[in-house]
Amino acid sequence: MKSGSIATLRTKEDITKSVELPVDITIACGISKGDKNEQIIKRGTEMGAKHFIFFESRYSVARWSEPKVEKKLKRLREIAKGAAEQSHRQLIPTVVFIKAPALFETTIEHRMVAYEESAKQDEHANFKSLLLQLKAGDQLLVVFGPEGGFAEEEIQEFTGHQFILAGLGPRILRAETAPMYLLSAVSYQFELK
Repeated sequence: MKSGSIATLRTKEDITKSVELPVDITIACGISKGDKNEQIIKRGTEMGAKHFIFFESRYSVARWSEPKVEKKLKRLREIAKGAAEQSHRQLIPTVVFIKAPALFETTIEHRMVAYEESAKQDEHANFKSLLLQLKAGDQLLVVFGPEGGFAEEEIQEFTGHQFILAGLGPRILRAETAPMYLLSAVSYQFELK
């Protein structure tokens, strides 16, 4: 074995200790343009998300044509695999594409929409309250909008399906930044306190 290689630096303990977040987090994102979807997968995997869902929102700038969906998913799954290996995860997150109404069929108990209008109105209690309710082993589904945000009808539909609306602090975050903020807060709550 070469000196300084990964094999010489990692011990059996390093390989077998769990590095998974205690909460099973699903990140659902409206499709974004450019490489933002790839950044969400790469960074979100490193930070512990277990599942990623992409969907077309009313204000999504980017659209995935039916013939290209599988090719895009294949690329995103490869990114998730590489990021999981790099961060020593025990599992590779799932990556799927759905039609937005399928989000409402979830059986996940804890559901939240990161809503920029909530942040503008200085709402910060809902996310904090949700963090305090979560216990190790719980599942959390968090929905993030695309660059254009959500239409009012979409928000009404989410709230009609028991999703809570929450601001993520006083600043308006980019589509690719907001999921990382959420994952950091969950990590702090469960792993660093």
